[in-house]
Amino acid sequence: MKILICVKQVPEITDVTINPETGTLVREGVASILNPFCEYAIEVGLDLRRYYGDIEIVTISMGPPQAKAALMRCLETGADRAILLSDRGFAGSDTWATALTLAEAIRAMENDFDLILVGKQAIDGDTAQVGPELAEILGIPQVMYGVGIELAHNKKKIRVRREIEKGYEIVEMKLPGLISISKGPMIRSVSSFKEILEARKKELRVVTASDLTMDEDELGLKGSPTQVVKIFPPGVKKGGELIDGSEAQGAAEKLVEFLKERNFI
Repeated sequence: MKILICVKQVPEITDVTINPETGTLVREGVASILNPFCEYAIEVGLDLRRYYGDIEIVTISMGPPQAKAALMRCLETGADRAILLSDRGFAGSDTWATALTLAEAIRAMENDFDLILVGKQAIDGDTAQVGPELAEILGIPQVMYGVGIELAHNKKKIRVRREIEKGYEIVEMKLPGLISISKGPMIRSVSSFKEILEARKKELRVVTASDLTMDEDELGLKGSPTQVVKIFPPGVKKGGELIDGSEAQGAAEKLVEFLKERNFI
């Protein structure tokens, strides 16, 4: 069985600021990390391998050369191989162009997969669109917000426990298929020193636009039907006024005075 896990390198959100003149994120000097929800997806893949055995885990990402660090983190936690789609032609890709490029790479290199796992969303964009778009382009079924997975019917189907508004539900899906992973009860792994050293011996392949049979107009900014015009933080709301309620009569008088000043009574 082969599991593909799509991951993304994202900026550490606690350090991100916005340039007020350009309306863009200031990425210079900001540390990058593996998207936490992608780490949860990796944990699910590793749990399946621990329980069922004989499962190959391949991680794939699209980004600049420094995204190798995120894939190396995947290899350190137990992934067998990694693929990085990196090319200037991919720059400016929106969610659709990203999903289209990932789909083409999967068809070209890893088309014998049984299951694709993705994090439910990336913490930088929060769109949660790439996973569903990828499933639609590949023509495979999808289940969103999974928190638990088990194989069923001789590994030809998979049973997913997924989050819903009022709790959880259990659904079955034929393989191959795609599942987006929420946090659930999972805890991200801490790699041992031995695992970190062994990761350096594993395959990390870099794929460029020339390796894919895609038209230039489908890639990057040209192939993106949507564009981010501006990013801005929400306005700071003024704090409310607190009335001390320890003495009921005085609190009532202050409340009445407050309402009269604003013509509410």
